[in-house]
Amino acid sequence: MSIGAGIALFVIGAILAFALNFEVEWVNLDLIGYIFMGAGVLVFILGIILLARRRQTDSVTRTSVDPTSGDTVTRRSARRDDTL
Repeated sequence: MSIGAGIALFVIGAILAFALNFEVEWVNLDLIGYIFMGAGVLVFILGIILLARRRQTDSVTRTSVDPTSGDTVTRRSARRDDTL
């Protein structure tokens, strides 16, 4: 979602900076467009970084025999590590 938002901000900023040819006396549309384009690049890069972050999961399986019934018991557990 942040990658799409970054692209949208960049496109809106480019339209404001380069495509519009009228002036408003109380705001500079070129500056607003450049600010949107910069924000779009930052959001896009942040989205790529968050997307590329690795998540590691370890799965452990233990099998043993229950001494009272003689049945095989299998237990699975997972550990999740969200560090970079």
